[in-house]
Parts: sequence; structure tokens; C-alpha cells
Amino acid sequence: MTVLDRPTGGTRHQRRTPRSWLRGGGLSTLIFMLPLLVVFGVFSWFPIGRAVVMSVQTTNLVTAPEFVGLQNFRDVLADPLLWTAVKNTGYFALLALVFGYPLPLILAVLMSEVRRFKGLFSALAYLPVVVPPVVAVLLWKFFYDGSPTGVFNTILGWIHLGPYPWLQNATTAMPSLVLEATWAAAGGTVIIYLAALTSVAPELYDAAEVDGASVLGKIWHVTMPQLRGILLITFILQIIGTAQVFLEPFLFTGGGPANSTLTVLLLIYNYAFANSLGGDYGAATALSIMLAAVLAILSGLYFRVTRSWSTS
Repeated sequence: MTVLDRPTGGTRHQRRTPRSWLRGGGLSTLIFMLPLLVVFGVFSWFPIGRAVVMSVQTTNLVTAPEFVGLQNFRDVLADPLLWTAVKNTGYFALLALVFGYPLPLILAVLMSEVRRFKGLFSALAYLPVVVPPVVAVLLWKFFYDGSPTGVFNTILGWIHLGPYPWLQNATTAMPSLVLEATWAAAGGTVIIYLAALTSVAPELYDAAEVDGASVLGKIWHVTMPQLRGILLITFILQIIGTAQVFLEPFLFTGGGPANSTLTVLLLIYNYAFANSLGGDYGAATALSIMLAAVLAILSGLYFRVTRSWSTS
């Protein structure tokens, strides 16, 4: 039988054995992965598993835990403060989306057009991110002093406005928190957009200018489509971040006045640590799992809906 007469079947799949796995470098790969697996196991997977167990227990980490099944979830859903916290968190997310989402893009586009001192402007835009969050909140809390001698009220007094009780009024407290949070977080997103803008081909802007497009036209028809994938990612990251807002309401107002700035994460904190002798950690972990599940479902739906938008 010649070579041409032999059957032309597919290549046989060699069965993988422990010996072939070792010869292929599997052991060295496992050794290099081991520190990563240990770190993730100790600091991520174990706390998650422990939280799931605690969510079906009544425990304050002092007395012996007692299994209660889904009772913690029922108690949390029956708490009227939960729906107040959900409403406030949604309000914070809406304000942050309306004011905080477009601002970094506008700043990045303006800074990309600057020919001189672009590095200086980039550093100034990123400076709030460098400031420790607690320091930034305490600084703005000083600015928000509701007396006529407060920083913001003094400035507004020059044009005969105010004084305003920024954090002491239920109407203005949440917008005040959003203003500080936008200032503190916008710098990182500005840098991301600036990096993305460098990948936009200048020929596209030249072609749009030849077609008579205005500055706004070039931004709408060239810049926005080219940044579509980045915009979709930053959008869902902002939704997830604002749904987990804690630092601002905790340090600024403690959830007040009249629970107008109580958020879901602050409610979780109150469940766990409101009692100095040990809080209701079962309810706290139950609400944490509910929040994580809602965010996971929303993220999955969002990526499913926007999959074609980001690739087209």
C-alpha cells in the first residue's frame, strides 16, 4: 500500500494523562498559580461563602449562631427603611448619572483640543483622585458649613445669595453629596477618555471638517461612535459604583436629615454596627447578598442588551 492508498482520517486526539500533564508544564503552572489561588481564597471566596452562611443565621459574632433559614431575608424585606434606602440610592444614582456621567467626557474632549499645557490640565483633573476620600469628604464638609461664614455661603453672599443649609436640609443634602462625589471621581474617568481619544484617527475629523461639520457635529458623529465601547463600560461601572455609595452619606450626614440620605450600603452598616455590643450580622449579610444579586442581574441584562451596540 502506498501513501496515497492509506486512509486519510483525522488526527487522533491523544488522551491526556497525569504524566503528560506534568511533562507539559502543568506542575510549574500550578505552583505559579498557587499564591493567587490562596489570596483569592482567603480574601474573596471565603468571605463570600461565610456571608452566605451568615445570611441564614441569627448571629452577632458574640453569642452562638442559630440557623433561621430565610427569615433574615423576610425581615429585611419587611423593613420600611429598606425601601427608603432603595429610593435614596436610586436618586443618588440618577443625579450622578445626569451630572457626573457626561462631565468627564466633556472635560476630556475639551482637554484633547488643548495644544499647550495638556499634561498640566491632565494632572489637575486627576488631582481629586489622589486626595484620600476621607480627607476630601471632610474638606467638603467644611465648605458646606450652613452658617453665613461657610465657604460656599460666603462666596454666594458676594452675589447676595444664601446662606443655604447644604447638608441640614432634606432637599439639598443628596445633591450636595452628588456634587462632591462627582468632583472626587471624575478625574479617573477623564484620563480613560483621554487615552481612548488618542486612538481616534485624525483623518475622521478631517473628513468631517471637509463635509462642513461643526465642532458639535464632529463630536456627535466622530467622537461618540469611536468611544461607544468605552462609554458603555463606564456607564455600567458608574451604576454599580453609585449603587454601593457609602462613604459620602456616612461621613457627611450619617443618613440624615430624616433618612433623606440613607443608602442601601449605609443600611447594611447600620444593621451590622448600630449596636455596640454586636449588631444583626445575619440581616446585614442577607441585604448584602440581595444587593449583589440585583447588581449581577442588572449587569448581565445590560451587557446582553448592549452587546450589539458595542461591536457594531
